Amino acid sequence: MKIIEIETIRPGIQPNLCLVRLHTDTGLSGLGEAFYCAAAVEVYLHSEVAPLLLGAVNPAPEAIGRLLTPYVGYQSGGIEQRGNGAIDMALWDLLGLQTGQPIVRLLGGAARDGIRIYNTCAGPDYVSSTMRQNSTNWGLPPASRTAQYEDLQGFLTRPGALARELADEGITGMKIWPFDMAAERTGGVDLSVNELAAGVGILEAIRSEVGWDMDVMIELHGLWNRRSATRIAHALAGLRPYWIEDPLRPDAVDALAALRAEIDVPIATGETCFGRRGLLPLLQRGAVDFVTVDVGWTGGLTEAKKVADLADTFTVPVAPHDCTGPVSLAVAAHLACAQQNGLVQETTRAWLRTWYTEIAEGLPEVSGGFLRLADRPGHGVRLRGDLGANGAVQTRSTRWQG
Repeated sequence: MKIIEIETIRPGIQPNLCLVRLHTDTGLSGLGEAFYCAAAVEVYLHSEVAPLLLGAVNPAPEAIGRLLTPYVGYQSGGIEQRGNGAIDMALWDLLGLQTGQPIVRLLGGAARDGIRIYNTCAGPDYVSSTMRQNSTNWGLPPASRTAQYEDLQGFLTRPGALARELADEGITGMKIWPFDMAAERTGGVDLSVNELAAGVGILEAIRSEVGWDMDVMIELHGLWNRRSATRIAHALAGLRPYWIEDPLRPDAVDALAALRAEIDVPIATGETCFGRRGLLPLLQRGAVDFVTVDVGWTGGLTEAKKVADLADTFTVPVAPHDCTGPVSLAVAAHLACAQQNGLVQETTRAWLRTWYTEIAEGLPEVSGGFLRLADRPGHGVRLRGDLGANGAVQTRSTRWQG
């Protein structure tokens, strides 16, 4: 089987997404995706990857991964890493289609029938304009309009009601980021007593409404210095957040280890760590309690599997990241269901119920607070035939000339 064409698809409905299809001489097509800097990823795939990949006689994920690993910047997590991650997802999809097996079975089989989810409380237009993690990119609707599933506005303005709504759906975990505006004001070096109290008050409102039945994850987006993150963790401790996520940049290994030693709240990190070598120092220092690996950003399923196995060596569970796209969610779910240390899968109902399903079909089933995989070859996700009906779609193709 040879790959004879690389096709990229950039849907206008989500400008940060670059979908990738690898077409073979046997008629099979594998699907992957990259999130953030979609236009730059597209250029990289056609200008740099295509000459190496097209016509390759061994399109196995490990072999292609070695072929595409750059020398300069090979430890980075930028355009090359995201592009290579999209290719790797598509290669695993092709392997599943070729063998007639779902990816979870190729990984050794399912360790569980389904996996618990939590809801990241974003809205449909969250981080859709740029790659910045900033309130200007939150996609909040105007005051005169409330979008359906606008869960970001929900946790900011009616956290108790939102928690009840999620609980009534059977969802037992929710992630919120009530301190980001304070970090923007000060650059993450400080927050006022009032800002601290306001953020804590959101979690208090959730506890008042649903008690301890809801696991609440507090996202800090790596925006803080150690002193401020310590203050936030101490203020939240009595309300028992399930974890605080990325309180510091994950490459600040010594600072993160010191923070973990002085707070009584678990720490989750990993989505912006790049591969097992990026994660290893954190595990060695006991700085991380949950690994939130992102399948695409870490370079693909091949590397994400190694990350999950490494975490298991240190008896640390994995909780794969979502908030990137329908293909990444499906691939992450296959990984989480195959891993003995798979704990919980991040989902975003505002995306699952809007643009994910407008782009793709065959997504894993999510209901009653659990995600379950369909028994389909590969990761199971395919682009909708009417994809262009909901807005502009840019496509580009490079074919093998051999």
